Amino acid sequence: MSDEKHHYFYALALPDEAKECLSAAGKELQEQFPFKRWVHPLDLHITLAFLGNAPEEKLNASIKNLEATLNPGKFSLQIEKLGVFGKMDSPRIFWAGVNHEPKLNDAREQVYASCKASGFQLETRPFKPHITLARKWAGNEPFSPQLLEMKNPFLKDPVLLSGDKIVLYKTNLGKEPKYEPVKVFPLR
Repeated sequence: MSDEKHHYFYALALPDEAKECLSAAGKELQEQFPFKRWVHPLDLHITLAFLGNAPEEKLNASIKNLEATLNPGKFSLQIEKLGVFGKMDSPRIFWAGVNHEPKLNDAREQVYASCKASGFQLETRPFKPHITLARKWAGNEPFSPQLLEMKNPFLKDPVLLSGDKIVLYKTNLGKEPKYEPVKVFPLR
């Protein structure tokens, strides 16, 4: 399951309809926001825990731990905002954000606890649920944060989605789509 060419992460999978809506919005946003790389529509997700290059025994332990503890139940989310990470004049990540949903935070905490119990060292930054749309600002002018609100298609037309499965993904660099499901955890 594990080898040096792959990184692994747990994420909330997005339903196909939400990916289609985000892809359509992304095509419009690309004209206003010239980022270098846009995420393939099939790779859209909300990361819950990034594991990096992981030994098979740790991956298997995290799967076993998660199977025993994961129980937030299904929940609904609404994609309603745009934002960036990195320097404001040349951001490295362009993202779509979701409303606050306690069950999403519960799912993330359960995934995190399962991974830590399996020996993973995880980042300690606060959880900011988001869907990465694009990477590396490539505009000729500095990025304008005012455009985030002015050009946000989700303000008047939010995208609704159901959080109904968490997936352990493997990254296949150089492929598109590059994220391959390894294990699916349905939420009931």
